Order: sequence, then structure tokens, then C-alpha cells
Amino acid sequence: MAEITETARAKINLALHVTGRRDDGYHLLDSLVTFASHGDLLTFEPADEDDFTLTGPYGALLSADTDNLVLKARNRLRQAVEASGQSAPAVSIELTKNLPIASGIGGGSADAAATLRGLMRLWQVMLPDPVLQEIALSLGADVPMCLASRPLIAKGIGEHLQSVALPSLFLVLANPLVAVSTPEVFRRLEKRDNPPMDLDATATLPWTERIARLRNDLEPPARALTPAIAETLQALEQTGATLTRMSGSGATCFGLYVDRNAAAEAAKILSERKPGWYVQATQALAGGSA
Repeated sequence: MAEITETARAKINLALHVTGRRDDGYHLLDSLVTFASHGDLLTFEPADEDDFTLTGPYGALLSADTDNLVLKARNRLRQAVEASGQSAPAVSIELTKNLPIASGIGGGSADAAATLRGLMRLWQVMLPDPVLQEIALSLGADVPMCLASRPLIAKGIGEHLQSVALPSLFLVLANPLVAVSTPEVFRRLEKRDNPPMDLDATATLPWTERIARLRNDLEPPARALTPAIAETLQALEQTGATLTRMSGSGATCFGLYVDRNAAAEAAKILSERKPGWYVQATQALAGGSA
């Protein structure tokens, strides 16, 4: 078994509609999701005993104890693999944390999903898809979509996934590195039964226009809670973005640009204006319909 690497791609909510709330408190969502070419990096290799190392720009902000989603993913996958009669030997895992912590782009969920993918490859094991999906969902509502890491429409609490024929998009991600409490953002929602997405109604329009007609229902309460989000969106607008929006519950925001060069130039300008921010030009993956 040789060293295995997996990219935990940044998850970008191009739109997020809050459509209801279950009795157990989980919110029902309609979300249009894509994944960036940039993200965290996980490296897996055989070892005499389990080991976990954190590196990268944001690695020092994370804990390497058992609460880390990477370790939870390893342990739950190992349990399922061994229960199926297959082998899941000791492994050394290194997480290079390139994405800001708790920033609305699925960092922890993407890390957990990449751990599942990487260890399946390292251990050379197979599990029935329902079993793998159950493990993913047990780690968090966003983990199943991050496991797929392709453009999707996600419904329910995030477990009902549908592929979508989204083109590759050129983006700049920007985060002022201000903490945002996801529970507090949801608590401040004025309405929890908002209209769902209706992509069929805009099927003849270019994708940028279709996305513009959607929304992120978490953006208004997040902006009220964290004024830096409004500043971030305005800063992206000033670099020539064709569309700006907050991703997930924040504080990462994104701007869409006409091409790779425009995104790269916008990131350069924004990095110079806001040297203390996380700024990344990236390209979202294209997807095909199911």
C-alpha cells in the first residue's frame, strides 16, 4: 500500500433555501452546491500504529483529539470495514488545513468525506453504497454531498442528492476571518418555510442569471449578526464580480467572474486591499445531470 492523497474540496452553496424544519430541530434545505478545485489536502499511508498530524495555514486552529471529524470518519469506517470481514490496518493521516475554520464552505465535512474516500482506496476495501452513505450522514448533514464532491442539488437536511448539469464556474472566495455561529444564524431566521428552488422556471437562461434568481436565506441573518459579511460582499462587487453571495452560514462569500483571468485579477486586487483576509481564486467543477 503506497501513500494516498485526497483533496477535500471547498463546498460552495451557490444558493441555499430554508424550506422548513423537522420535529428534531433539523432545518430542511434546498441547496445548489458546487465544489472548488481548491481545498484541504489529506495524505494517508500505512503505519505501525494510528497517527494524525495537522499542518497548513489553519492547522494550528484545529484540535487533533477524537472530536476531529477526520478521526471520527476513520473510526466509523474502520468499524464498518471490519464488520464486513475486511481489513482496516493502522494508518498515518496528515491533514493540511488550507481552508478557514467554520467558514461556510464545508471544511470539516469535506475533510471527513475525503477521509472516507482516501481510506477506502488505501485499504482497498468496498462497502455497499447505503452503508457508506449512512456513515457519511452520521458524521454530518453536509458529508454525503462532500463525499460526492460534484455539482448537486441537495434537499432534506442534505441527504437527498441529485446531480446537476452545472458548468465550470470561475470564482473568488473571500473570508474576513471573523467567526460566525451557525446555530445563531439559524436562530435569527425570521422565516423557516421559504419557497424552494425552482430551477425549471429558469431553464432557458444562462446559469449566472439562474443563480442570481435564487438566494441564500441565511445571508440576511448572518449579515445582521456579522457586519463584516456585508463588507466582504461589497469588496467582491468592487472587483467586477458578475454575482456575489455568501456561502452556507458564512462568513465565506464568493464572486462569480467571466473567466479565469478576471477571477485571478480580482483575487490579486482584493488580497492587496485586504491582506488579513482569506482570498482564493478558484474554479468550480463542471457537472452532468443524473
